[in-house]
Amino acid sequence: MAMHVPKSYFQNMMKEGTKHLSGMHEAVFSNLEACTELYKTIKTCYGPKGLNKMVINHLSKLFVTNDAATIIKELEVQHPAAKMIVLASQQQEAECGDGTNFVMILAGSLLEKAIDLLECGLSPSEVIKGYEMASEKCLEILETLVCHTVKDVKNKEAVLPIVKTAVGSKQDGYEDFLAELISEACSKIMPTQRTFNVDHVRSCKILGSGVLSSTCLQGMVFKRNVESDITLVKDAKIAVYSCPFDIGTTETKGTVLIKTAEELKNFSVDEEKLIENSVKALADIGITCVVSGGKVGEMMLHFANKFNIMVVRLMSKWDLRRLCKSINATALPNMSPPTAEEIGSVAWFSLRRSVIPLSCLSDKPEKNQPCQPSSSG
Repeated sequence: MAMHVPKSYFQNMMKEGTKHLSGMHEAVFSNLEACTELYKTIKTCYGPKGLNKMVINHLSKLFVTNDAATIIKELEVQHPAAKMIVLASQQQEAECGDGTNFVMILAGSLLEKAIDLLECGLSPSEVIKGYEMASEKCLEILETLVCHTVKDVKNKEAVLPIVKTAVGSKQDGYEDFLAELISEACSKIMPTQRTFNVDHVRSCKILGSGVLSSTCLQGMVFKRNVESDITLVKDAKIAVYSCPFDIGTTETKGTVLIKTAEELKNFSVDEEKLIENSVKALADIGITCVVSGGKVGEMMLHFANKFNIMVVRLMSKWDLRRLCKSINATALPNMSPPTAEEIGSVAWFSLRRSVIPLSCLSDKPEKNQPCQPSSSG
């Protein structure tokens, strides 16, 4: 008969299966080893010559990247001590948008050296005090190591060396070209009062060319063709609808008995007049472009061409929101004419022909040339 081994008071408070570690070798060293193993995994991804990692998450989705933020996000670290380093790197990502790998490597290296110090007989509190003193000294030294200062963030030439350093670690060999585009895009939209919004600079990937064919466009680019025959509008007044650009249908079904040819001829006249009046109401208030978040009806498209109204269909609700924010428009949920406050405006709305048709909004006309991969701000 096996003897009953009583649990400690602390384990009685916790649920079944909980592990309780105490002491230097059980708790401290196991936590330090977990952190150093995580940092060694990420360390080889650092720098322009960093190695890619293949990560398969719990959804069996494959990631091949050397970006530390993506790797630690998909790894789903569960160890409490290692998770603290992960949280520190995520905070770095939220504050600066970069430097996650540096935070992981710095923290991991300090903890790896701490193992040697603890094995030499120092207590954890003494190691912590030494690191705090080193931190204060580092802050003093860093002030004397400034090599470049940016006083005007809207000055492209001043920002270029800083951007080149950040891009070089991700796109080795293309940093000179890409830094020019990024500096141009960021300097154009840099606000004077508010903080910089990363979502205001976006990239549009187009099939058929290379990185060196990229260009910067001040406006917006949608990888969509226009629905109407009108492909260019100057000084466009835009109505945005989150609903389909079509006449509403009833939920009930009915049967219509047609006895004569005259009845057949007049059957759809009322519907056509209703659609024509709906599109004419838009034209009367000066609308020259309609953007819809749903399907575009054939009859609505016919009358839109008749009244020279450009029609664009955007399937993504996020694109619809970004468009409304860019042109100061309001997305309407039904097919009613917008008020003056709900109408958006842009200097040019055009279709650019390429391997993939593009709908472009910009402040100035673009030349009719094959469209290359572009970054839109």
